[in-house]
Amino acid sequence: MLSREENDLLTRTGPGTPMGGLLRRYWIPALLSEQLPGPDCAPVRVKLMSEKLVAFRDSAGKVGLVDERCPHRNASMFFGRNEDDGLRCVYHGWKFDLTGRCVDMPSEPPESNFRNKVKITDYPCVERGGVVWTYMGPPELKPDVPEFEWTLVPGSHLFLTRHLQECNWFQALEGGFDISHLAFLHRGDTAFQKRGEDKDGVTILPSKYELLPTDFGCAAGTGRDVGDRTIWNASLFLMPFHKLISRVPAIAPVGGHAWVPVDDESCMIYSFEYQPERPLRDDELQFSKKWLYIHGETLPGSDRTVLNKDNDYLIDRQHQKTGNYTGIRGFGMQDCGIQESMGPISDRTREHLGSSDQQIIKLRQYMLGTLKNSQLGRPVPCLDGKAFRVRSGSFVVAKGSGFEDGLAACIRT
Repeated sequence: MLSREENDLLTRTGPGTPMGGLLRRYWIPALLSEQLPGPDCAPVRVKLMSEKLVAFRDSAGKVGLVDERCPHRNASMFFGRNEDDGLRCVYHGWKFDLTGRCVDMPSEPPESNFRNKVKITDYPCVERGGVVWTYMGPPELKPDVPEFEWTLVPGSHLFLTRHLQECNWFQALEGGFDISHLAFLHRGDTAFQKRGEDKDGVTILPSKYELLPTDFGCAAGTGRDVGDRTIWNASLFLMPFHKLISRVPAIAPVGGHAWVPVDDESCMIYSFEYQPERPLRDDELQFSKKWLYIHGETLPGSDRTVLNKDNDYLIDRQHQKTGNYTGIRGFGMQDCGIQESMGPISDRTREHLGSSDQQIIKLRQYMLGTLKNSQLGRPVPCLDGKAFRVRSGSFVVAKGSGFEDGLAACIRT
């Protein structure tokens, strides 16, 4: 159980908040590259950690991200003219380039140097993996661009989507590491699974749960004892809000999420699957393309999902009784539905956590500890882009060995 003060620390990410300051130390997904289809295309509204921004692609094809408010009279730059290497406010014609510099101020006399004194707030951007990434922290502390494996493979190797989730970012993140829910929420039928070995000697529910700090964040492990061995699945938490799901490329594409705060009561989920060394096959994505796996089908022209809280995620009560544990279609939508049902910001002071919740407990402790170190001016983890060169997976160790014994060899790419 967390205190109300701790709950606020974890969930509030707006300008001036402690967690907002920490998250701004990292490169953040802002939008999909395809949302800016070409040079001088229409600008796009972007909201990140309660900041209202506008993204645009200039005449050279480079992406800029600026404050939505023109510094002249606060008119929205979304209505601006994207032309000749800059975004021009249509109210009085003030024009700004990618760096926020005012390059034209036609409403002022030609001899005026006022434009040299005015700047619009801007954030640097890079494009990787079909995503525009931005850095919103202090310029002098800008870290390396993260080298996630999925952002470096060819487009044919990657399947990427995003959708809005209508609850707090940390609520969604810790839901991704609530490992014990997998055997229930995502069940294909109504039968409960039990711990222990089945007739083939395979343990159904994990009997061991671990979460270990690493140089990139944390590794979350679930262990199943089978005979004289322990089978470990390793999912990875990469600072500040990324997850790699425990999958082995030889068996299935590697998948994962990034839960990016939009404001304190919603987040944007970037979901991806990829094969490191070859193009994805249609048969590998058959469930994803039917919106049955981690992705969410969105309404036309919107980031909101077809299944949402206003239609109760189209829950099918008959199907819940006969073939699907929740009655909600798709793993991703099952997660979103239950996480959103906790409210926009869950009141964690009401919780009663058990032994199978230790990964959530440790994840909260890790984030609160990292936040405290950041406030004290100590180094924060994972600012080296190469630290993200890891991959989730599974491994086997002798029974009685710990999660840490086989982890390093499993996750390093």
